[in-house]
Amino acid sequence: MPMWDYPKKVRINEVGVREGVQFEKTFIPTEKKIQLVDALSQTGLPCIEVTSFVSPKWVPQMADADEVSRGFKKVPGVQYTALYLNLKGLERAAAVGRYELEGLLRVIASDTFSQKNTNKTVQETLASAGDWIQKYEELGIPVIGGDISAAFGCNYEGDVPPDKVLGLAVELEKILKARGYALKHLSLADTMGWGNPRQVQTLVGKLKERWPELHIRLHLHDTRGPGLANVLAALQMGVDDFDASVAALGGCPFGGHKAAAGNVCTEDISFMCQEMGIETGVDLDRLIECANLAESTFGHELHGKTMKAGSLTKFRKVGASGASA
Repeated sequence: MPMWDYPKKVRINEVGVREGVQFEKTFIPTEKKIQLVDALSQTGLPCIEVTSFVSPKWVPQMADADEVSRGFKKVPGVQYTALYLNLKGLERAAAVGRYELEGLLRVIASDTFSQKNTNKTVQETLASAGDWIQKYEELGIPVIGGDISAAFGCNYEGDVPPDKVLGLAVELEKILKARGYALKHLSLADTMGWGNPRQVQTLVGKLKERWPELHIRLHLHDTRGPGLANVLAALQMGVDDFDASVAALGGCPFGGHKAAAGNVCTEDISFMCQEMGIETGVDLDRLIECANLAESTFGHELHGKTMKAGSLTKFRKVGASGASA
């Protein structure tokens, strides 16, 4: 059997509060959102995406983005971020003064989905990238790279070939270089759950071949089941940075499907990595408590597995006491 050179440590970015909330039909009270952010802040997670600065006309759950942003308790050592899809949203997020934002040029690998999600085609998005860089510079936000959504497939346009994603990354690099920046970071999102392990490895491999030092973050969904397998495939390629969602919350409201569309589950990734000897810095038992809090907050069953079965800690204690008796 091949011996994989897994990362010694992974970074898990919690996106459940933002990603999970946007998919809910019943408005989640502001204080409940804040309570969940505060609970997650005590788990050792290095980064939490708190909310999204988008129009409440399109995503009603985000009508209280400013209130949620002002209400949570910041914990030293935790990076707090927020999502925005246009320059107005970026300005709102920066104005809060509580977020450590990243200067990413965002593009979607599907014209149809791009227009549904941002009201712009892919080419229109690329054409506006200079405006984004200028705004990042004005706000003092470091420009570090790009973000490509629907990077593995699209419910509206079908398969997205790895070479198409590579081509978009090349376009982003050209834009960055023209303004004196390098493509240091690239986030890839499987927004509608099309990815499979071989595809993940193929795409990551192509990107690493062209840019050996490129830092890659994956935002994977588990819409059709292979989410955790995709994480494992990425780990085998050396990827050590993942977005994940507590209790498998989440989904894109414009993705064109009605199935359970959550992100890969934070506590399930944490459990798998820790059992493999990969450090996460996360207190798994506290994270499980947060998952159960999320289920209570959202008022319906959620799809995380470790939250229901628990960690192996107590079972190992029982086994150890039995062996010593």
